[in-house]
Amino acid sequence: MFLHWSWFLVALYQITSRGSEYSSPVWNVLEYLALFAIVLLHEFGHALACRQVGGQASLIVLWPLGGVAYVSPPSRPGATLWSIAAGPLVNVVLVLVFSGLVAVATQQGSGGWWPDIALFLRTLWVINLAILVFNLLPVYPLDGGQILRSLLWFGIGRARSLMVAGVTGLVGVTGLMAVAFWSQSWWIGIMGIFLLLNCWRGIRQARDLAKLERLPRHEGFACPACRVAPPVAPLWLCGNCRITFDTFETGGACPQCGDRFPTTVCSDCGVRSPWAEWVLASPVPPRLP
Repeated sequence: MFLHWSWFLVALYQITSRGSEYSSPVWNVLEYLALFAIVLLHEFGHALACRQVGGQASLIVLWPLGGVAYVSPPSRPGATLWSIAAGPLVNVVLVLVFSGLVAVATQQGSGGWWPDIALFLRTLWVINLAILVFNLLPVYPLDGGQILRSLLWFGIGRARSLMVAGVTGLVGVTGLMAVAFWSQSWWIGIMGIFLLLNCWRGIRQARDLAKLERLPRHEGFACPACRVAPPVAPLWLCGNCRITFDTFETGGACPQCGDRFPTTVCSDCGVRSPWAEWVLASPVPPRLP
């Protein structure tokens, strides 16, 4: 887990500039830290769910706009759906937890620290609910947009589902930018620009995936992870001489410098597997490393 350096600057500004109904400014600090504790739990939900379905998740970054869990689930709609939906599900559980804690704190009366504790817990309840609602907006790459994409993936495939999610996200970003202009909120505006760039990146990725799906496929080879035959195209990069080549035409060796690669990354699911495990059946035995 990493904290982006800008997080500390924004934290200082937010804590010192924000008014408070608490009896002590210490509660402002605790409130801000609790906000990102909720965000962190949300991101852990993504990471743990991704690992549960056999994906990779080894990095979480917190920055002023929230958090990012760098997850790479298997290239299957069900695995992707669970990896994404687990984050908001954490917030659903926290809604129930904070509701119970608020009820307990409210019943303690007005003596001592209890008014501050009750206000603190009510604020966290609102913050957590806001995070849940915002993340479920159908705007790519927010969780709602990715959940929409995963659900569509079952019916229309990986490339088309990403294209629909990206275009739908652009419509949502337009509404978000209108809200930013109406409320004169530079914070919402920055978030809108961030989402706009990611929507456009998603649309470009969908175009690349569509081109990849139309390519002819190698017979006699299949990815050990997703069982999809590799495309006939120079999609693999030599780390030594930096040329691209078709590793299944050269037996896992670079045709220019002769370097051999014992593992190969699947262009469909992104999983790296030993080259020899790709071989299913071939009339002429390939030249293995």
